[in-house]
Amino acid sequence: MKIGEIVSFLESLAHPSLQEHYDNAGLLTGDPGWECTGIICSLDAVEEVIDEAIRKKSNLVVAHHPIIFGGLKKINGKNYVEKTVIRAIKNDIAIYAIHTNLDNVFDGVNGRIAKMLGLKNISILSPRQDTLKKLFTFVPVDSAEQVRNAIFTAGAGHIGNYSECSFNSEGEGTFKAGPGTNPYVGEIGKQHLEKELKVEVILPSYLENKIVTALKAAHPYEEVAYDVMALSNPNHSIGSGVIGELAEPMPGRNFLNRLKDVFRLQIVRHTALPEKSIKRVALCGGAGSFLVPKALASGADAYVTADMKYHEFFDANGRMLIADIGHYESEQFTINLLQEILEQKFPTFAVLKTEVETNPVRYFM
Repeated sequence: MKIGEIVSFLESLAHPSLQEHYDNAGLLTGDPGWECTGIICSLDAVEEVIDEAIRKKSNLVVAHHPIIFGGLKKINGKNYVEKTVIRAIKNDIAIYAIHTNLDNVFDGVNGRIAKMLGLKNISILSPRQDTLKKLFTFVPVDSAEQVRNAIFTAGAGHIGNYSECSFNSEGEGTFKAGPGTNPYVGEIGKQHLEKELKVEVILPSYLENKIVTALKAAHPYEEVAYDVMALSNPNHSIGSGVIGELAEPMPGRNFLNRLKDVFRLQIVRHTALPEKSIKRVALCGGAGSFLVPKALASGADAYVTADMKYHEFFDANGRMLIADIGHYESEQFTINLLQEILEQKFPTFAVLKTEVETNPVRYFM
């Protein structure tokens, strides 16, 4: 199996275009044309993980955090980033990072955290507004089904948990075939009137080229008429953080104890315990202080995240419990998530979880 095949699968689940502007997800080292000998899943692709991959004869490390985040002007081994990159390149180890794009999909990092906490009625906390487009096309009535099926297969027509969604309106189209054409219906040099359906579908922006290609391949006309327009609608399947509900309300202290149990925590940094019970919970793995206003606006009783600064705890303003459980701790189950989705797709292939503890933070108790 080629590394590129694995990369293509991962990008079909969390496309790189869904990452935040500051991120650097994607294939960071290695060649997609290499034969893959095995995969190591990790939160961080540090030098020790590269050494583990070498020992286990696995030439692909799939990590959540990109080891190369900013530009590298020199690679001489002066820090852990450069040492890791040198070690990977010298030993033909490919590193693939799937970071905020995996955060931003519904069944990604935050969806996994929500399930670990047992949340129900889960939805995206801050949906993105730049990820949807609409395709309009005009099809002769007898070919409408084959065209719809083609663009559905290519990824169009998904709205929430519904698939194969389209709107179809009847009308009449006219055209006159010019010299050298090969019209599906009508005659060259004569205006033709054809009963057609106008088919409208929603599509993810990153699939536009694939869907238009499928449309043209399935459409009977020599020249296919279609329009694609960007939408400002929020995409409720894509965005930052999630929010859901506990099965039963619980006191704040009990909720903190649940966090400690689920995430194997030694310590939780938090705001004052609220008088009311915790029922509605918002969360964001990793650094999530930017979502505090969204969590408050959504009516969350608690917000679980990491990397909160001192003054940011004041932003709760007594209206919501903020619980900072640590960056690594909040995202640790991403390793399991990556292994599971890769094993499900490639069940006969070696997909391993790293045995290296990559958390750089220690606690003195």
